Amino acid sequence: MGLLTRLQTIFAKTPETPKSTPAVTENARPQNRRKHPRIDARKGTRVLIIDDSPTVVTYLRKTFTSAGYVTLEAADAERGLQIAHAERPDLVVLDVVMPGMNGFAALRHIRRDPKVQHLPVIMMSGNEQATEQFYGMRIGADSFMKKPFSRFDLFSRIEAMLDDNLVPRRTAIPTGG
Repeated sequence: MGLLTRLQTIFAKTPETPKSTPAVTENARPQNRRKHPRIDARKGTRVLIIDDSPTVVTYLRKTFTSAGYVTLEAADAERGLQIAHAERPDLVVLDVVMPGMNGFAALRHIRRDPKVQHLPVIMMSGNEQATEQFYGMRIGADSFMKKPFSRFDLFSRIEAMLDDNLVPRRTAIPTGG
């Protein structure tokens, strides 16, 4: 069994819904892409992955690379913030629970810094607490995914952020700090 297959098994959704009812995600979008072809960000979209799990980073790298995206990677929030400043990615995928600075603190840094505050951020966590999702959105996350997540979950969130030029943009830019 190859690494990608093992990672897909790890991050696969739990049992599929019966074929008699269409499968839906939290966003209520159909999972059958034949009825709704996926719209990807433009080729070369630069995604910064900030997660301390090498397994998650590898899965995301392979998933993004297969869709023509370029990945930048950081194993901790501090390094992720450095990369965000230096490289100015198009999108950030940020884990909540990490050693040192957690994802919420990193998100606050991003939203308070004029150089990177425009970056769209998808937060992710294996913690089932709904308060994490609420808190992440309140301090400026553009989307939130619960681990495990599927390719569909990931790309549907990105698709919702795309502008007319297929570039991920913030879904709502708050006026306050």
